[in-house]
Amino acid sequence: MPGPARPSGLRAALQGLTTRGRSFLAAGLTAALCAYLFGQSALFQVGVLLAVLPLASALLLVRTRYRVASGRRLSPQRAAAGQEARVHLRLDNVSRVPTGLLLLEDKVPYVLGPRPRFVLDRVEPRGFREVSYRVRSDLRGRYPLGPLQLRLSDPFGMCELTRAFTAADVLTVVPQVLDLPPVRLPGESAGQGESNTHALALAGDDDVIPREYRHGDDLRRVHWKSTARYGELMVRREEQPLRARATVLLDTRETAHRGSGPASSFEWAVSAAASISVDLVQRGYRTRLLTDTGRAHPQHGANTTTAETVGVLLDALAVVEHSDGGGLNRAEEVLRLGGEGLLVAIVGDLDEDQTERLARLRRRAGGAVALLLDTGTWSGLRHLFPDSADEQADTAIGRLRAAGWTVLPVRAGDSLPALWRAADRTQNSVPYRDEVGA
Repeated sequence: MPGPARPSGLRAALQGLTTRGRSFLAAGLTAALCAYLFGQSALFQVGVLLAVLPLASALLLVRTRYRVASGRRLSPQRAAAGQEARVHLRLDNVSRVPTGLLLLEDKVPYVLGPRPRFVLDRVEPRGFREVSYRVRSDLRGRYPLGPLQLRLSDPFGMCELTRAFTAADVLTVVPQVLDLPPVRLPGESAGQGESNTHALALAGDDDVIPREYRHGDDLRRVHWKSTARYGELMVRREEQPLRARATVLLDTRETAHRGSGPASSFEWAVSAAASISVDLVQRGYRTRLLTDTGRAHPQHGANTTTAETVGVLLDALAVVEHSDGGGLNRAEEVLRLGGEGLLVAIVGDLDEDQTERLARLRRRAGGAVALLLDTGTWSGLRHLFPDSADEQADTAIGRLRAAGWTVLPVRAGDSLPALWRAADRTQNSVPYRDEVGA
């Protein structure tokens, strides 16, 4: 709860005279001047009364000694795009005298709606009042709420003083999360989450899947060929417990998406990444979000709960923006050092080089699913070059499937739950042929 607010300063009070107060003051001074010029004592008394009333009201506000404090609570703290959130305000009178007329106004961004205003006529000593309002945004992001402004007014409406509290809160608007059907994903082991099953790393130089050296690793496990190749100390994977891992790769390249606003292909991809990430976390996968910039979320801790992981992922997706990158090389570097497990890629337009890079990532994953967006259907311009667009898409789909990916073509208006159902590994019998170079 922020510090209390109290009006102070006669000059500030005079500056806070309302239109009514200034009109009374001007009328009083004019009447007093006319009375002096024409010798009308009765008119002079009326003028003095009119001029004194707004000044007395301002003085009354200045000498008011009550103190108030405010608090704000959001329900929920994270709201999905298009979902309403309620903001609860509480005003406490921490003084020993009742307040006068109070006007509350909370500062909110214009995308959340108009500024809420409330009128409180009186708050008893040590009492409080609670009010609430709703906000809603179709655009994800982080939006500041506050600070709360308090307007003090005298009973005659002659003077108003505005005081602002210092505290503010942040409403996080996250992408829409859709419920996905349960499916058996490519590369999924029988034991999800923690498993007592163990696996042995392949011992051959050509088949070994190395990882970076970690403090405490046995130096006898150093794989020198991989160390020379990657330029850092790498060790051979040995017997280790199987734990379901997943990486959701989101293509944020501005050149790879079409459309604008909530109806763009980029926003569809962000919502899909949120839905798939949450579904995998809830199914026991140790899930991370990776963008083409190479930035990964979250950094897992030993005691990270499901709710905390979901919160970190949604917070990251709430503020993700377009990148100016032209390829997937930075994401490939991250996956090269630790890409085992399930890989789900949500990508936009791909040229030949990017398709090859994405195909190579299959070697680092136990299973791979690609949602390939036909972004031309979001722009409405696909009909201008339908043959070339179809040819490019077919080439990318064929190359990825040949590399072992389960590819789900996506068009504007497609339902993510229906597409996800098509990723069921029992419905996909495309064999994995290792045709991609290291």
